[in-house]
Amino acid sequence: MKQRILVVDDEPDVLELVEYNLAGAGYSVITAADGAEAVAKIRTHQPDLVILDVMMPEMDGTELCKLLRRDPATADIPIILLTARAGEIDRVLGFELGADDYVTKPFSPRELVLRVRSLLRRGHQTEEKGDLMTFGDLVIDVPRHQVSVQGKPISLTATEFKLLTTLAHRRGRVQSRDKLLRDVWGYQESIDTRTVDTHIRRLREKLGAAASCLDTVRGVGYRLLEN
Repeated sequence: MKQRILVVDDEPDVLELVEYNLAGAGYSVITAADGAEAVAKIRTHQPDLVILDVMMPEMDGTELCKLLRRDPATADIPIILLTARAGEIDRVLGFELGADDYVTKPFSPRELVLRVRSLLRRGHQTEEKGDLMTFGDLVIDVPRHQVSVQGKPISLTATEFKLLTTLAHRRGRVQSRDKLLRDVWGYQESIDTRTVDTHIRRLREKLGAAASCLDTVRGVGYRLLEN
C-alpha cells in the first residue's frame, strides 16, 4: 500500500511540482491550497506525512502545525515545513512548533523526496536491540513506539522518538550534534546545530519529571544518563 502524503501550498506551481515528483517516487499524493482545506483532508485521508507551506493567507503554516500537534489524532504525523524564509530564527521556530524537518524555497525536488523518504523511515526504524528500556520513571517501548513517564503516556513526533531511542541505545555515551544530525535526521553535511538543541528542549518539556536523564555536555553534545 502506497504511503499517503498531503502537500499544502497556496502556489499551484509548487503543488504541481511537488505532487509530480512524489508521485514519481511511488507515493500517493493529496493536495490542499490552504489550511482549512488541509484540516478537512487530514481528517478524511489520514496522511502518513504532511508537507506544509509556511506563508499562506488566513491560517498560515505555523498555525496549522500547532493545531496538528495539539490534536492527539494528528500529533504524531510527521511534518516538513516548506518555505521561502531561510533565516535561522524561522527554522528554530518551526522546530519549536513541532515540525520534523524544514526545506527552503527554491528547493531541489530530489532533495525533498529524499527528506520525505528519510522522515518516513525514521518513524518505523529503530536499532534492533533493547525492545523495552527503562531509565527511572522513563520507559521506552520500541516495538509499540510508545514512551511513558511515571506510567503516563507521552506523545512524541517521529523525530523526537528517533532522537530519544538513539540516545537510549547509546546510554551514557556522549553524542555530538553532528553525529545526531547524521544518525537521526540523515543529514550528511553539518548544518545549524540548533536543530538538535531545539528538539532536545522539546523532549525535556514533554518528559517532565524524567527530563533530568537528558544530560548536556557543554561544547560536545548530549547523552542519556542511566539511573
